[in-house]
Amino acid sequence: MNLNDKLYRSSTDKMVAGICGGISEYFGVDSTIVRLIWVLLFIGAGAGFIAYILCWIIIPKKN
Repeated sequence: MNLNDKLYRSSTDKMVAGICGGISEYFGVDSTIVRLIWVLLFIGAGAGFIAYILCWIIIPKKN
């Protein structure tokens, strides 16, 4: 992760909106791990769905 890197929604590694793909590119981890974390947040706390929608609105799409 470089200080000049910006967080974007991925246009190539996406299943729904590219949120998990963008986060995985930003932190340099596998997108499957990020997706599993989102699922655990959704099932465990119920906050995963709201957080995903907010990220979809806030994080810009990478061109």
